[in-house]
Amino acid sequence: MSNKITDNSKKSTNAVPIAIIAGLFFIFGFVTWINGALIPFMKTINELTDAQSYLVASASYISFVVMALPASYIINKVGYKKGMSLGLFVMAFGALIFIPAAEARTYWVFLTGIFIQGLGMTLLQTASNPYITILGPIESAAKRIAIMGIANKVAGALGSLIFGAILLSGIDGVKAQLETVSIAEKDQLLNTMADSVVTPYIVMALVLFVLGFLIRKAPLPNLEEPAEAETDLTKSAKTSVFQFPHLWLGVITLFFYVGAEVIAGDTIISYGMSLGFSSEEAKFFTTFTLLAMVLTYALGVVLIPKYLKQKKALIISATLGIIFSCCIIATTGITSVLFVAALGISNALVWPAVWPLTLDGLGKFTKTASALLVMAISGGAIIPPLYGKLVDMNKVSLISEGLNESEAMAQAATSSYWILIPCYAFILFFAIWGHKYKSWKR
Repeated sequence: MSNKITDNSKKSTNAVPIAIIAGLFFIFGFVTWINGALIPFMKTINELTDAQSYLVASASYISFVVMALPASYIINKVGYKKGMSLGLFVMAFGALIFIPAAEARTYWVFLTGIFIQGLGMTLLQTASNPYITILGPIESAAKRIAIMGIANKVAGALGSLIFGAILLSGIDGVKAQLETVSIAEKDQLLNTMADSVVTPYIVMALVLFVLGFLIRKAPLPNLEEPAEAETDLTKSAKTSVFQFPHLWLGVITLFFYVGAEVIAGDTIISYGMSLGFSSEEAKFFTTFTLLAMVLTYALGVVLIPKYLKQKKALIISATLGIIFSCCIIATTGITSVLFVAALGISNALVWPAVWPLTLDGLGKFTKTASALLVMAISGGAIIPPLYGKLVDMNKVSLISEGLNESEAMAQAATSSYWILIPCYAFILFFAIWGHKYKSWKR
């Protein structure tokens, strides 16, 4: 797919807009990946089960289903730049919700703030992903998206470390005290712990508001699909997105991928703690996953498309995902944790490869298709809570068989990672066959 950049001054390079979009990926990477620290934090202050605690991920990712098509409509009306600015403002408002949520120590209010931040991130994602995809040749789109991934995951690693230090510091001691103190003292301890989110989220809101104003002045060129993009569609009489089976298979692929990616990043801290690691040790585990992704993204930037085609990268990624998932289940302790982190390697190039393979040849349907792909991020809302439900069910079963609670928790958390295997299997199907189905007639 070629593209045409319309701007008053001719650009000899896309470096500046790429850097700006990378900055946006940094922002929603930071906000998204603090969920790994929020999940055990929310579980403690709101006294939740595992399944309930993973609603943190659900609240964040279900917003993509609610907002994706409205976001596409908004961006068509106001343009990429204003859409991105509006997204930042919405995210800032969501951050402010954490103040009354902490005061009331009420889980649904926290989830509301997370959901509103997700609405803002949907606007950002719906604008920035197709923008970076068509900001150059389709053959090198995965390379550009890999650069975005580096920014996203570096931010995620920083966010996980910062919020892990703020929210999880001393959590083991608090949990131990909760078992011995009176109800009044227990409430006081949990209220004090809940208040620790107020300052960081006020800072986050201020930063997002400022960036929302700055992005309005950013030198981002307008992008249009050229007339040539319509030619194949005209000849094949395509009049609807429902006539592109590879698009819908791509949406399902991203649904499973995002679910797998969120499990790899957001469960690893809780998983480490279930295996007996302290919160001080486990708070670094999400960073392991994200650093594995960053290193693999860097390889993608170097190798794609000169040495490694997007399709081949996707096949390798899915295969590694299946292998690493089996290794998680078959091992214990730090080895098992490291295999969860290694999923970062198998996840890194899936998103960059699926987008161009799915959008290829869609022409005037690109923006609608992009909204559908963004809706697939809802996989992060559904699959992680299913993992949490499996953990709860397996734990109860193992306790009934005679295991103590800590042993049952460790085994249940480990065995429940089987849910990843069908996710990677579908990604492998799309990589080998699914992306080729450009028509329902074979």
